[in-house]
Amino acid sequence: MTRVLTSVILLPVVVGVVLFGPAWSFLLLMALVGAVAFHEYDGIVAGHGIPRSGWPGIAAGLVLLLTPEPLTPIVTPVIVVLALALMALGLRAQKLDTVLTSAAAALLGIIYIFGAWRCAIQLRDSNPHWLIVALLVSWAGDTAAFYVGRSFGRNKLAPRISPGKTWEGAAASVVAGLLAGMIYAIFLIPTAPLFLVVALSTAGNVSGQVGDLCESALKRGAGLKDSGHSLPGHGGWLDRIDSSLFSIPTVYLLLRLL
Repeated sequence: MTRVLTSVILLPVVVGVVLFGPAWSFLLLMALVGAVAFHEYDGIVAGHGIPRSGWPGIAAGLVLLLTPEPLTPIVTPVIVVLALALMALGLRAQKLDTVLTSAAAALLGIIYIFGAWRCAIQLRDSNPHWLIVALLVSWAGDTAAFYVGRSFGRNKLAPRISPGKTWEGAAASVVAGLLAGMIYAIFLIPTAPLFLVVALSTAGNVSGQVGDLCESALKRGAGLKDSGHSLPGHGGWLDRIDSSLFSIPTVYLLLRLL
């Protein structure tokens, strides 16, 4: 019940900001959630015995996230400069054998979280309804996988990584994500071809499930059950958005290609 109540509070806020909020409110939401999620990711990194990047890592992520859209051609050089800066910051470490792993972990986190959020900004600029689809296929899929897996799941999906996940739950997630994406698109993106909606919804859901497993693997390697405790019933913010961090870039890329 706590999990449901948290979702009931969060979903209207997110949908309202995405569809109706001014650009600054959406950027603020992305920046705040991204910063908190990166802080939690930093905790997972520390659990692996790798020094945290801390505020410099968050600041670097915000630079990637908030580089103005007219300057999009310089985003690639920005990423390169951030990587070099993180290597330089690693020189402050007491043990030089952590410089490589610390810089690599920080850069991965920046691209993983803030890079995905950058795709969310560009997807919203293209059409905010497609961003809702990218989120919805994960939200609906997560809910279906949780309840179907708990009630009917028999075959473990990835027991070493996430013992609670089952193939039955994963299949239910794909079906729920596809139906949610199609129903939403029929009413709010009526000009979208059916094949495009099916492709984006399916790919977005499947990639979101992979994202969930990837975050679970990072946590299990660090000996952690949740990335944080700020969201009742969900754990941390990174636990809540792990699927979306994969589904959003996937939907955005396929939309651009197709």
